[in-house]
Amino acid sequence: MDAGEQAIRRTLHDVSSGISFNFEVLQDQILQSLLAERLLATLSGFFGTLAVVLAMTGLYGVMSYIVTERTTEIGIRMALGAQRMSITAMILGKAATLLAVGLVLGAGLSLAASRAAGALLFGLKPRDPATLAGAALLPAVVTVVASLIPSMRAANVSPIDSLRSE
Repeated sequence: MDAGEQAIRRTLHDVSSGISFNFEVLQDQILQSLLAERLLATLSGFFGTLAVVLAMTGLYGVMSYIVTERTTEIGIRMALGAQRMSITAMILGKAATLLAVGLVLGAGLSLAASRAAGALLFGLKPRDPATLAGAALLPAVVTVVASLIPSMRAANVSPIDSLRSE
């Protein structure tokens, strides 16, 4: 307790001993009032990260399935002289098609819901171009990362082995 607080306590006690009071630092009050918002932001970040991991895992599974289903076709293409880069580009092109469909649907839904969400966004416009660009960039990065391993696996398919498996 500092000297100023003690002086105030004595003065208030001299006026009336029934007065109750409590001293708190303003920064502590501000931190206490923002506790719920900080917890909600932390939970939102955690669930957002979890959603990205699930999306990446799902897209990896879809792309692996596509490569597995097209192994014979890829083997035939490679037997006929297709380069590894063209096979990789073919698989990444399929992923880019999925990405494009998702971005178009997602952008349409986000623009449609922007009026309802406008009241919840503090300091942001509902149709902020930088936010929409960032929201489109993250799925693009996730798509590339999730599709690299299946596309490299497709490029390493042995034409002879793929034709023998049929």
